Parts: sequence; structure tokens; C-alpha cells
Amino acid sequence: MPAHDPLYDLVLMLDSAAPDDQRQKVLSAVESTIASGGEIVNRQDWGVRQTAYEIRHKTDAEYHLLQFHGTRDVLETLQRTLRISDGVVRFRLVKLAPGTPAPPANRPEPRPTGIGEAVATEAPAPAAQPADAAA
Repeated sequence: MPAHDPLYDLVLMLDSAAPDDQRQKVLSAVESTIASGGEIVNRQDWGVRQTAYEIRHKTDAEYHLLQFHGTRDVLETLQRTLRISDGVVRFRLVKLAPGTPAPPANRPEPRPTGIGEAVATEAPAPAAQPADAAA
């Protein structure tokens, strides 16, 4: 039996179009659930980012990373509540293997994807016709 509960990663994608108080309510509920049977080790807010593909007609989400130690009851409660919570686009709960490196202190800025960006191109000018060809 391990001396300490394993370390888990929770990546939480919240609906960026949802009201701020609804997103805060989900985050505080997650944090209180974890605190009831474990402890939060690391918390990072990555902000609003483009998703890799459209999820439920949404192309961006507000990302959060929570690393914590917790019991099985905490995991079951988190999975149950996050599945039915309004404002949660996706979540992923992963048990980290011992020796997994820590996440970077600051998440790098997102790279431009080119999706939805207008490309400025000039249309070619119409060819001038000689005056003789018109007759």
C-alpha cells in the first residue's frame, strides 16, 4: 500500500461563453471536492485557448490544470459531477506515473492556427485588351 495517495492531473475545459460566476462555481466545487478527501498540489489557469477541433459547436474553451492527491471517492465524485455540470466542455482525469516531470511553470502562448484567419491576397488585374480587338 502506498505511503501517500497517487498524484492526479485534472485538465478542465470550461465553456468560455458561460457566465463568469458559473465557471467560478464549477472551479470552486472541484476544489472543495478535492479538499474534502485530498490536497491540491498545483493549480494553473491557462486561459481561453482554441480547441483542436469543434466540441459541441464550440471552437474555444477556458483551460485549467489541477494536480492533486486524492482518494478513490474523490475521483468518483469528480467524474460524476463534472459529467453533469453545466459549463464543462470536457475534462480529463489522469493518474500520473511516479517520476513524471512537473508541468511548466507558465504555459506558453498558443500558436496561431490559421483557422478562421483571412488571408490577404490581391486579385490579378484584368488583362488590358488592345483597341483593335474591340472592333
